[in-house]
Amino acid sequence: MFSFNIFSDLKVMFQYDFMLHAFQAGTIVAIVAGMIGYFIVLRRSSFAAHALSHAGFTGAAGAVLLGVNPIFGLFIFTMGGGLLMGILGRKVEGRDVQIGTVLAFMLGLGVLFISLYKGYATEAYSLLFGEILGISSSNVLITLIAGIIITVAMGVFYRPLLFASLDEDVAEAKGLSVFWIGILFMLLIAAATSIAVQVVGVLLIFSLMVTPAAIAHKLASKPSHGVIISVLIAVLATWLGLFISFYLPYPVSFFITAIVFIIYIFVRLMPYVRNFSFQKRYQLLRK
Repeated sequence: MFSFNIFSDLKVMFQYDFMLHAFQAGTIVAIVAGMIGYFIVLRRSSFAAHALSHAGFTGAAGAVLLGVNPIFGLFIFTMGGGLLMGILGRKVEGRDVQIGTVLAFMLGLGVLFISLYKGYATEAYSLLFGEILGISSSNVLITLIAGIIITVAMGVFYRPLLFASLDEDVAEAKGLSVFWIGILFMLLIAAATSIAVQVVGVLLIFSLMVTPAAIAHKLASKPSHGVIISVLIAVLATWLGLFISFYLPYPVSFFITAIVFIIYIFVRLMPYVRNFSFQKRYQLLRK
């Protein structure tokens, strides 16, 4: 029961290994999702993240059919889908058609895999809404390794990716290979999606990979600041979601989604509130 003593509540919560694992994996995923998410919004690739999460579910269903760990199928299909989307769509502009085509094919495969499986694919279905409270220590380790690889790749790749994201035509004229940058970024989205799905699930992937970044775009004037804000919001939402769900009998993914949505609405309304208060002060001064 929640006691309003934050230290006491945390002590009770961290007595359980599953909560420790959830916080560890959730923090890693939030950092990666916030970082990648900023560039997803900047490059207008939200549909790609959504499509790759569904490709991951198809892979998980295929893995269940073959009797292997769904995480392996999830990773293989998201990476394969990301590679295919990057190859088919040479530039960000107009890529939605190619992404939609790949998504339709992946969903068709998912339906086939589920229909062929005679049992109840509990592990695959759990990925629809996330299974962060069921993450094992081995999954935390896998998530950590993937998170480190993605973070290092983003550090190396940051400047050319930023340049290509702000203006593809100028970046290409300056000699940057926009095509290969696009493919590499799609693979990074695929890898980030693979680990984020464990936390918020296929259907709610936007809550960690897009919404914090959308908030950061409203608040930050510099890309580097935007990345930091996006990561902080994603981490804060994940921590609060886990904390609240421990004391309330509702899904973690709901709380994470609700928290980032509330922050987003607040940030969107801020200019209107500020403008309204300014007008009120102006009218009072005129009187």
